[in-house]
Amino acid sequence: MDSAKLKRMRRFRAGDATFRGLTLGAALLVLLLLGGVIISLIHGSIPALSTYGFGFLTTQSWNPVTEKFGAMAPIYGTIVTSFIALLIAVPVGIGIAIFLTELCPPWLKRPIGVAIELLAGIPSIIYGIWGLFVFAPFFQTNIQPYLISFFEPIPILNSFFAGPPYGIGILTAGFILAIMVLPFITSITRDVFDTVPAVLKEATYGLGCTTSEVVTKVVLPYTRVGVIGGVMLGLGRALGETMAVTFVIGNAHKISASIMAPGTTISASIANEFTEAVGDLYTSSLIALGLILFVITFFVLAAARLLLMRMNVKAGN
Repeated sequence: MDSAKLKRMRRFRAGDATFRGLTLGAALLVLLLLGGVIISLIHGSIPALSTYGFGFLTTQSWNPVTEKFGAMAPIYGTIVTSFIALLIAVPVGIGIAIFLTELCPPWLKRPIGVAIELLAGIPSIIYGIWGLFVFAPFFQTNIQPYLISFFEPIPILNSFFAGPPYGIGILTAGFILAIMVLPFITSITRDVFDTVPAVLKEATYGLGCTTSEVVTKVVLPYTRVGVIGGVMLGLGRALGETMAVTFVIGNAHKISASIMAPGTTISASIANEFTEAVGDLYTSSLIALGLILFVITFFVLAAARLLLMRMNVKAGN
């Protein structure tokens, strides 16, 4: 082998080694950043957790003057607003995706697709301003009185829709979050629906099935993993959303049975109070809220991965 070929081989090996080292470094950097975030959150939370113990999770009191802090109200608000958002956005988003891929006329697909992409690109503070000055007043005068009167004679449910129509509150925040996560769920669901082989749908239509049967028997089972992934992405966005929720949730550190009452979330509490937190215990309590949000997000994503694994095993993949 001549020297020129040896030089080229050495150059190729050196390039491969460099490329392998860069990619390994990028992967390790992600792990280091994640580890650094976890360590920082745990270290900053130690004063609050050591002072209040497990009671920090089960107490809704939040009084900076007496330094009595509890995370129950923000945790409750975070979970309930995210649940309301998914309850609204998931069926609507999947319905839009089904319409775009199975029923929509070709001339209408592009305008709707562009509108969905524009919704995804709107900054969250714009959603918050619109929610506070446009949606909340409309909700207060037109929707909340109807909901209160409709559910008033129904036992149990009337407690969830009780109280004066404030306009702002947990239900309003859930609606705003639903609008915000809708483009993500719709876009991902539409993309995974497009991956269904045309021959499968054509064969099902050839058997005399209707569009609804094709969607429920072929499209959804074929794309279940991608659909759940889109839902989890929307849930992650809802759990961590800050500015839009801060505008419309009312920012009250209390738990009410009514979803129309003002409340707060973990991210909204941190955004509202971190800059004015005085004292190590106050700051540590806010950092502990961040740690709790991190843990909630981690367990949600872990549960989603476990669900997908079980579905794949059940399907024999």
